[in-house]
Amino acid sequence: MNKMPETVAIIMDGNGRWAKSKGLPRTAGHKKGADTIRTIALEANRLGIKKLILYAFSTENWKRPEDEISYLCKLPGIFFSKYIKELMKNNIRVTFAGELNRFPKETQEVINKAVMQTAHNTGLELCVAINYGSRREMLLGMQEYAREVAEGKRENNLTEEEFSKYLFIPEEVDLLIRTSGEERISNFLLWQLAYSELIFDKTPWPDFDEKALDACLKEYESRDRRFGGLNTNEN
Repeated sequence: MNKMPETVAIIMDGNGRWAKSKGLPRTAGHKKGADTIRTIALEANRLGIKKLILYAFSTENWKRPEDEISYLCKLPGIFFSKYIKELMKNNIRVTFAGELNRFPKETQEVINKAVMQTAHNTGLELCVAINYGSRREMLLGMQEYAREVAEGKRENNLTEEEFSKYLFIPEEVDLLIRTSGEERISNFLLWQLAYSELIFDKTPWPDFDEKALDACLKEYESRDRRFGGLNTNEN
């Protein structure tokens, strides 16, 4: 592939609908979806993608039923106990974006341990967006900036380039994929998606595999990214 995106973000949608279609509880969809994270992370690493950002739990997901939230809080422990050795073997580095402090202590410890264990790996950065909301991310960033100005640590002269440094995720996203057919951004990476290519795939996340990712990457390769300018064939 001639034009590989450096940073890819995925809204992992469709776990619950996948489970319902098979007569299973929603938690079964989340469990299968966690296995898909492993599949796609390994493939992204093999392809040379630098950063993969996965929308795992939004600030709005706290509105879901308590039993589902309880399972989602346990899922990082299930995932990392099963796959941390494989992530280490493949040189994948785990990071997270969001506010962990609302989660149970055990969940926080599991995620922080995975981050520390993989901190020196140099392959794919697997960034898990958990208790993440983009509006909240920007608000917190601006509050931090205002504090720095008020305390005399910097001038009131913020640029667009500097703004990103106050966010959980500073990189601009090349490609956003949302699975399961919905065509919304859902408060995800609003600043970082300014010039992203967007692909809305109908495959539910538990069924999203290497072939599905490859199809999205081929679609990305076919796009003409002009960033507001003209390509060489236009005048």
